[in-house]
Amino acid sequence: MKETVLIFGGVFGALAVVLGAFGAHALKRSFNADQLKSFETGVKYQLYHAFLLIISGIVFPFMEITQTLTAWFLIIGVILFSFSIYGLCWSGSRGRKISILGPITPIGGLFLILGWIFFTISIAKIASYL
Repeated sequence: MKETVLIFGGVFGALAVVLGAFGAHALKRSFNADQLKSFETGVKYQLYHAFLLIISGIVFPFMEITQTLTAWFLIIGVILFSFSIYGLCWSGSRGRKISILGPITPIGGLFLILGWIFFTISIAKIASYL
């Protein structure tokens, strides 16, 4: 599990940099200001959670369910939250907004919140052993 978490963290981080640069340069011509701001939000949250995944992969031995749940909630949360925002922005800029993605974004946000809650529980357990 540790390797999987570190790989997802690294891939999400690299993609965030690529997508951030792409958004800052290539998408300026096809996205309006609101779409660019939303796209940037998706990139920021993806990058923040990539860091949290890497920290989790370094710190957690993944011997407890709370540690594994932390990882899966963060991975699924990034995919649902950030990638639904990317899809909404891109499809909206083409005049064919994929409306089903709208409700997926807050579900992804809920998964990210749960990831932070389980991260906190896991860190507190580790700290109590020290």
